[in-house]
Amino acid sequence: MRRLILLFTLLFASNSTWAAAANNGRGTNNFHTEVIVVLFLVAVLLLIVALVLLKTVSVMAREIKSPTQIPVNEPAKMLEYHEWEATQEYIKSSKPSIWTKLMGLRPLSEEKDMMLDHDFDGITELDNPTPAWFNVLFYGSILFGAVYLLNYHVFKWSPLQDEEYVIEMKSAEVEKAAYLAKAGNLIDENSVKIDNSPEIIAAGKAVYVQNCVACHLNDGGGSVGPNLTDEFWIHGGTISSIFKTIKYGVPEKGMIAWEKTLTAKQTADLSNFILSLKGTKPANPKEPQGVQL
Repeated sequence: MRRLILLFTLLFASNSTWAAAANNGRGTNNFHTEVIVVLFLVAVLLLIVALVLLKTVSVMAREIKSPTQIPVNEPAKMLEYHEWEATQEYIKSSKPSIWTKLMGLRPLSEEKDMMLDHDFDGITELDNPTPAWFNVLFYGSILFGAVYLLNYHVFKWSPLQDEEYVIEMKSAEVEKAAYLAKAGNLIDENSVKIDNSPEIIAAGKAVYVQNCVACHLNDGGGSVGPNLTDEFWIHGGTISSIFKTIKYGVPEKGMIAWEKTLTAKQTADLSNFILSLKGTKPANPKEPQGVQL
């Protein structure tokens, strides 16, 4: 017993150590944690089985060493009427407990009434009733199955698993779009990144056509504003510089600040589209302005 308790303590301590070590690793944290939990539960189960077996062996060894004496059946004694009447009153007054009713237990005094007519080698079978808890589970499972059938397959009040999956995936897409929109608005000139993906360039082009063609022309060749297709930049040609120029504008040269008109996501998309214009051939390019990069 002491060895088993010591083993259980060591398993618990090692489980805590492994769990702490697994939490330090980010890549395989979940996998290690699940494996440790499974191994710990298996160890606990084996410990319980070992304790039960140990208890069983202990009882058997004690019984072999000093067997329990079987009481000798005394001859039946005829009761007087007042004794019989007192016995009946005692039986009536002793109500079975809730546990006795739930487990379907019967007193030993009723054993003779429960014996069946046949026996084998002196062993008589008792007609024990089915426990109440078993009947509750049995009929409850039938009722649950009927309700489940009506709910999911007959009246279709609740969605099936595949339908729940579709519903949750749609909900996840909505939440994902809301998160990306919120995250996109957190972009600034310090965190903006170059992104040449087609959807980003297309979104930036739409913003450009709606807001920028009046000064830079549709092909980016420039008119009032500078040429956006050459290698010369007045306020810097990096993604961060372009984002900053669009956001805060250049009031002294007539370019307004767009931070109150465009979202941070739109400004980032527009900046990436402007970078994609570099090296293209506009119809009437404006002369170079600024510093060559």
